[in-house]
Amino acid sequence: MRLPRDLSGDDIAKAIKILGYQITWQSGSHLRLTTQVNGEHHVTIPKHASLRIGNAVGHPI
Repeated sequence: MRLPRDLSGDDIAKAIKILGYQITWQSGSHLRLTTQVNGEHHVTIPKHASLRIGNAVGHPI
């Protein structure tokens, strides 16, 4: 499966909210999302207009 090449940080945040994550913190251009499903887990993503593919792949969910 090919990953989309034009996702923004907001697009990724919206997509993982479906998995039970909620935005719990924002500092500058980064968002921290947290879930309590299957134990507490945090993900920090950059809130940029378009993310490089390495950034999206570097944060498996």
